Amino acid sequence: MSAFGSRQPLPCLVMVNAYERFVPSGPLRIWTERVGDPGLPAVLMVMGSAAQGVSCPDALVGRLVERGVQVIRFDHRDTGRSSVVDFDAHPYTIGDMARDCLAVLDGYELDSAHVAGTSLGGMIAQWLGVHAPDRVRSLTVMSSSPMGHDPSSVWARARAGEPADPDDLPPPAPAFLAHMAAGLPPDLESDMALFRVFNGPVRPFDEPAARAMLELAQSRAIDPAAAANHGRAVWMDAPDLLAPLSSITAPTSIVHGDQDPVYPLAHGEALAAAIPGAVLHVVPGMGHALTSPGLPEEVADLIRL
Repeated sequence: MSAFGSRQPLPCLVMVNAYERFVPSGPLRIWTERVGDPGLPAVLMVMGSAAQGVSCPDALVGRLVERGVQVIRFDHRDTGRSSVVDFDAHPYTIGDMARDCLAVLDGYELDSAHVAGTSLGGMIAQWLGVHAPDRVRSLTVMSSSPMGHDPSSVWARARAGEPADPDDLPPPAPAFLAHMAAGLPPDLESDMALFRVFNGPVRPFDEPAARAMLELAQSRAIDPAAAANHGRAVWMDAPDLLAPLSSITAPTSIVHGDQDPVYPLAHGEALAAAIPGAVLHVVPGMGHALTSPGLPEEVADLIRL
């Protein structure tokens, strides 16, 4: 499971303004939650592979609301309370997941929003910046990699124990590759082990909060196994991912940890170099998740508004 952070209680004032609903995306139903004043500009939070909307930390949402926006979280297709897809019969791509984002905006009658995506959600955010520029007020890409980059040779070399190609983006950290190779059963404890790797070795890991978030995600998933379809979607042939990032016109910030075990910092640097005018914020000690105390608020302050 790839997610972003731990869930902490929202302030009572914010919770009063929380609103859940399902929106249609073609034949699918997408679970959504809006927090904050619906009359304010919106931030659409797009989470990572296999990650539910509830993996977006409440502390991050609360901080954004304090900054003067409404925040919309949602469950990707095949996660949480959103529709489950028969991937063999109806395969989908990153572009299809991006169209779910547009359906969420349509469901709330929003012409545009600030879009903030993490990991796979960061690639979805890039797709929106390229292919739906009129819907994107600003773009924040967190803990991600250029959407058109094919990592297959990078991963193959790393798994074979071969040195990295100096002309390509770097592979994941050994700790992440070792976790993936261990073949642990898909349960809460293996997810906890993954989040320890995600957190990285520098900042403290908030284990109780991470466990609470993962338990909540397990309890609300229609079909927990369906989230693995995101891993299949990433490898689908999708020419729309090859569109140049130089065509992005939205004001863009790249937020990347210098301890990211999935996408080392060079991935964030490559994004900042590819998107005109993008600002790179390197977060010291941050890994691939917001599972350290105070980190959700720190990152919330870096989201472009």
